[in-house]
Amino acid sequence: MAKSAKTPAKGEEKAARTAKGGTGGKTVAKKAASTTAKKPAAKSAAGSSKKSATSAGKAAPKKAQASRKAGIARPWVEHYPKGIPAEMGDFPNNSLGELLVDACKTYGDRPAFTCMGKSLSYRDLEEMSQHFAGYLQSLGLERGARVALMMPNVLQYPVAMMAVLRAGYVVVNVNPLYTPRELEHQLNDAGAEAIVILENFAHTLEAVASKTSVKHVVVASMGELLGLKGHIVNFVVRRVKKMVPAWSLPGHVSFREAVKKGAAHGFRPVDIALSDNAFLQYTGGTTGVSKGATLLHSNVLANVIQNELWFRSAYIGKPKPGAPVLICALPLYHIYALTVNALMGMKLGGNNVLIPNPRDIPAFVKELQKYDFHIFPGLNTLFNALLNNEDFCKLPFKSLLVTFGGGMAVQRAVAERWQKLTGCVISQGYGLSETSPVATVNSFAAKEFTGTIGYPISSTDVVIRDDQGKNLPFGKVGEICIRGPQVMAGYWNRPDETAKVMTEDGFFRSGDMGTMAEDGQVTIVDRKKDMIVVSGFKVFPNEVEDVIANHPGVLEAAIVGVEDEHSGEVPKLFVVRKDANLTEEDLKAFCKENLTGYKRPKYIEFRDDLPKSNVGKILRKELR
Repeated sequence: MAKSAKTPAKGEEKAARTAKGGTGGKTVAKKAASTTAKKPAAKSAAGSSKKSATSAGKAAPKKAQASRKAGIARPWVEHYPKGIPAEMGDFPNNSLGELLVDACKTYGDRPAFTCMGKSLSYRDLEEMSQHFAGYLQSLGLERGARVALMMPNVLQYPVAMMAVLRAGYVVVNVNPLYTPRELEHQLNDAGAEAIVILENFAHTLEAVASKTSVKHVVVASMGELLGLKGHIVNFVVRRVKKMVPAWSLPGHVSFREAVKKGAAHGFRPVDIALSDNAFLQYTGGTTGVSKGATLLHSNVLANVIQNELWFRSAYIGKPKPGAPVLICALPLYHIYALTVNALMGMKLGGNNVLIPNPRDIPAFVKELQKYDFHIFPGLNTLFNALLNNEDFCKLPFKSLLVTFGGGMAVQRAVAERWQKLTGCVISQGYGLSETSPVATVNSFAAKEFTGTIGYPISSTDVVIRDDQGKNLPFGKVGEICIRGPQVMAGYWNRPDETAKVMTEDGFFRSGDMGTMAEDGQVTIVDRKKDMIVVSGFKVFPNEVEDVIANHPGVLEAAIVGVEDEHSGEVPKLFVVRKDANLTEEDLKAFCKENLTGYKRPKYIEFRDDLPKSNVGKILRKELR
């Protein structure tokens, strides 16, 4: 694994921030899309080039817009569902914070997020996020400072996320299941100065806090925002289930205390531009090196608008709910749930039902029994697990309008069982952290599962290219390349990695192999790299192999993905021993200390040697 990048110098941070007032107002989205094509091919990562940072959100000249469409066939447009425009139109807001505040003012006392039976109204969310934003400002953080959020789906997450965006800071989403090693890398690479963390995972931060750039720690608890029942919840979590290991973080404040301090300090509104950084969404990308995709306010806002437009197809021939209920089982720290559930859900005035632990299927189903839900984003492994639960199969699904499949390929057998039970077709989409995330999607009015990842979404171009960057004809397999206003500004402080994935004409090279039909529908056929997808989470062999190579008993190691009934794929480890006494149990214990659960090998096979090329490179393809 590559060494953690050091915290950027003050001058670099200034370059990372986009120029104040870079958009000059509500930019036309289709012009912003062309700008994506004209970012110095985003060859400089956001954070490395002032020019690329400031240009990312500005309206492009007309000739730039023309170049976006020049030579690119767009057959998909004429196959869009009725009423779905080819272009998304103007940005309705100047920032994500403004979008969310507008939603709160519009929907007032409606529930915005519900967790464990407790709802947070739009009005309360606006007030609490304002107070928390005030607290962050009281710390003296400069505009553009990175604030890490390390929580599962609890009510504190949307409050903190909205506060960070309103205050002009950058959200760094962190998987709460990370090991100390993984957490240290991400915090240092992002240069995070503050973190909001659930107490269940505070011990992980304690192990590395002194080795990171973090100066301010806010600790949340499961029951903190749940009212009177919160005391019982905290007692059970801490004392009965013992889910909170002992921890010590001197100088930390509780989430509730931070809100109170912020209310006393007051909030100073910040002039935020579409061209400002909003999120550092960490991903292995297409190369396996952990890095932050720099998502501007314009990138994520564009994808919220794009998704909202396409969700209109769900109401073709069906009544539109006045206040939609969305099931949020996927983690909000993942870009899929972040955009589709939290951000688009708020724009729709919906109520997101947060599921802190979707792996507990019986408890999950008990929550589902309480609601008439309309929108259900998920992924194949979740759909499959629910279908194998008897109580889930007894639920009424009369209200279900949209089932959105993403994160990993939806298996046809699962899709057909889901439709037979619920009467709702799984509409599969596709995207990546680097595309905020949705790039293609099927119609939500479809009568049957297509097996494809659908059409390029509004204001988005998709081409299939060969290794030389040449566009391939319909039906030919090549790399899926994406261009649109939702495509990232670049990788944080990694111009080298950015240059590898951005083309001169502004397309992002996804690393996924696919084909395009004559009507514009895209199908994924394989992955260009050796990436393994475990229940929607990306696992890159290089990282896992590097960790395992540190075990004194290992001579050589290789990781490949093998099919799994529950997770789609799981890692399998092949090892050549250095120590003849090395056991499978030894390696599993070592992996548990150094790797998040989904990255750990499920199977381990010992061999006398590993297949290699003429130059000594291990040939993973021969191990599959």
